[in-house]
Amino acid sequence: MKLAARLHAVQPSVTLAMSARAAELRQSGTDVFAFGVGEPDFEPPDAVLDAAREAIGKGVSKYTAVTGIAPLKAAICDHARRKKGFSPVPEQVTVTVGAKHALFNLAIALFEPGDEVLIPSPFWVSYPEQVRMMGAEPVIVPTREEDGWRMSGAALAAAVTPRTKALILCTPSNPTGAAYTPAELRALLEVVRAGDYWLIADEIYAELSYDGASIRSVAELAPDLLDRTVIVDGGSTTYAMTGWRIGWAISPRPLAKALDTVQGQSTTNPSAIAQHAALAALTGPQEAISRMRDAFQARRDVMVAELNAVPGVRCRVPEGAFYAFADCRGLYGLPWGEKRIASDEDVAFFLLEKAHVAAVPGGAFGAPGYVRFSYATSEERIRAGVASMRQAVAAARG
Repeated sequence: MKLAARLHAVQPSVTLAMSARAAELRQSGTDVFAFGVGEPDFEPPDAVLDAAREAIGKGVSKYTAVTGIAPLKAAICDHARRKKGFSPVPEQVTVTVGAKHALFNLAIALFEPGDEVLIPSPFWVSYPEQVRMMGAEPVIVPTREEDGWRMSGAALAAAVTPRTKALILCTPSNPTGAAYTPAELRALLEVVRAGDYWLIADEIYAELSYDGASIRSVAELAPDLLDRTVIVDGGSTTYAMTGWRIGWAISPRPLAKALDTVQGQSTTNPSAIAQHAALAALTGPQEAISRMRDAFQARRDVMVAELNAVPGVRCRVPEGAFYAFADCRGLYGLPWGEKRIASDEDVAFFLLEKAHVAAVPGGAFGAPGYVRFSYATSEERIRAGVASMRQAVAAARG
């Protein structure tokens, strides 16, 4: 049976193999430390749960408009005014089945064979794969840990060509947790301003920044670029609503109309009940966000300190999100069965087998030699999991 050729462009996922092996260990009764999962371990705010129950009780079970219910789109616009410093209208909003779906819709609507899409690395794994599936070419712009994993204006300018169709920028970042300062963003926006391509800003982690970091939306910093800027966001991280699958894109009206067409021929509307829950999240009490942010900052501090206490591991302090991106090349050469550790994949599988710690190798994000550890779990679990790592490394060193 012949499959579509576009699938040959998609890289196999090492994380699937990791997840499968972790599941096997759990089924055998092994306590696995889940540092690979990219989702908050909190429950959504009570208002969200209450709104979902109320919607079910009222019989909210029919199709909605393809791009979302009017009250939710209005609430997203109000959220943009309060949090992102610009004033879109509901016609610019496309409510999607999670932020990933928003990005996929954009890929279908914008990218074609011959296009180049600029993506700073390390990158979230789906960015380049969605580009490849459309027959376009992801152009990876490397960044360095010593620069805070942030791309400079000069590096961006050097990567732009006449074929550049878009820049995808995520801040704070998955997987590094790096966050651009307003000055750094302005330098990038100056380069974008000189070109003729789309800016797709993935701001899904914007509410999760630490140490008083100033996180500003590109929409606020460059209102003159709004005619070719798309803001992608959602409820997954801010309101711990990962499984509810509500995201959105805010785009210029012609593109929003195209996204309506794309979505109308694929998923149609997101879950009606989840839309009402997301409306309650945006319009209800917001105190839960601060509590979750404070808890994540404390967990970050524990995770980074504990990782830096593992011989052979070095980890910078991230500014946002809930990931620690650790340099694990100091573990290369450790004996592991009949072989020696020689890659970040080896490190990740070694930690899974010997320490029962599930994490994601950095090569999946375009950064070989690093491993991503999620701290979306309790401080107790973080300490116990990294202690297990230290024991496994000590045992391997003999």
